[in-house]
Amino acid sequence: MNQRPASAIEVSDEDLLLEHQLCFALTVASRSVVGAYKPVLDKLALTHPQYLVMLCLWESSPRSVRDISDALAQEPATISPLLRRLESAGYITRGRAAGNERALAVGLTPSGAALRQQATAVPGTMMERLGLTRDAVGHLHQAMMDLIAATKTAAEREAAGPGAAGAQPGA
Repeated sequence: MNQRPASAIEVSDEDLLLEHQLCFALTVASRSVVGAYKPVLDKLALTHPQYLVMLCLWESSPRSVRDISDALAQEPATISPLLRRLESAGYITRGRAAGNERALAVGLTPSGAALRQQATAVPGTMMERLGLTRDAVGHLHQAMMDLIAATKTAAEREAAGPGAAGAQPGA
């Protein structure tokens, strides 16, 4: 009799149902949440990606383009058009970093800094729109951060190749 190890994952036809796919649920949830932000951010004259850049700069300014792209887990080439539009809107400045002519420093203008006060209403408005408590948002956020960490760990394990220390077959 051929026995499978106890750690083997049972696979069924239900595993291939669209409604059971984590990737599908995340895609729809992401699109839905970003869509729910749109009317709220329209009042600030920001798109969702621009809002994320501004959040980075409200935490710390000036910042390098590389620092912003790392914080947002985006390539610098993706961030650059956002920065151009935010500069055109009068919210940020871009210039060479002191002591490093190759690095671009991104800073807030007075109107970009003032926009932060209006943005303080966004989190509460979004919780209300989505019918979520602060605790529920915290739990969802932690679950997403855990998922992000798991994907990084899996990618690192895969990059290390078979037989690498810490690699777990079937994980």
